[in-house]
Amino acid sequence: MATRPYWSGQIRLSLVSVPVNIYAALNAARSVPLHEIYRKTGTRVRHQYMADDKVIDREDIIKGYEYQKGRYVLIEPEEIQALKLPSKNTLEIVQFVNMGEIDALFFEKPYFVVPKDDGDEDAFATIREGLRKTGTYGIGQLTIGGRERLCALKPCGRGMMLETIRYRDEVRKADAYFDTIDDTAVGKQELALVEQLIKQKKAHFKPDQFHDHYRDALRELIEAKMENRAPEYEEEARPRGKVVNLMDALKQSLGEAPAKRRKSKAKPKAKAKVVAIKKKPARHPHKRKAG
Repeated sequence: MATRPYWSGQIRLSLVSVPVNIYAALNAARSVPLHEIYRKTGTRVRHQYMADDKVIDREDIIKGYEYQKGRYVLIEPEEIQALKLPSKNTLEIVQFVNMGEIDALFFEKPYFVVPKDDGDEDAFATIREGLRKTGTYGIGQLTIGGRERLCALKPCGRGMMLETIRYRDEVRKADAYFDTIDDTAVGKQELALVEQLIKQKKAHFKPDQFHDHYRDALRELIEAKMENRAPEYEEEARPRGKVVNLMDALKQSLGEAPAKRRKSKAKPKAKAKVVAIKKKPARHPHKRKAG
């Protein structure tokens, strides 16, 4: 378990309060980090903050709201920290909704929720099992990551999961996009074949069966450059010619075996090379204006 929680506070359900720790559920370390490099020298680019044509320290930067062009209301970090919000230290569960009622479009980021101490496990487990038995989300608001977020709390194994939810005004309405789609009548035979195809490919979702092919290809490219060789990529099955007739396409799909991938060597235009990265900063870093 992570040694430092992303947030600590309490979940409150009416008169019941449970101290909890919240940890980020996403593993950002799985991404392949790429830095900005100056092509001519192979030196890493360092960004600097600029104001009044001079370099300034990060500590001298504060927030500001532009109420007129070039005029700002200045806000110190301490003033933001001092904002009086009930949700800063407490997630108050104010409503329960059935699971499946919230559109997936509104869900944003997941967090693991665990009881803070052993003595809090009874109340924690009672709320967890209540949510599980009723098949509901606990809805409330929580100040996390510098914003007050709408949240859904649900059971997750022996713990609970908190998912931040986007507000209504953060999500675009689909009408402007979907209204241009014609209300086309669906043929009964074609629909029956689609239903048959769905049943044929239906299975339990297992995340371990899927992986990020882009990340694999990027790692292979990096390793190939380090080893001064051509990269080997997983070759996709060659696309077939376009089937104009929908019925024929569906019938072919039902009899289609899963496509197999095989390794193939890419033919780079030029010989791969490794650029030695210098540790000292570039003489002419990109400049970033502080506003």
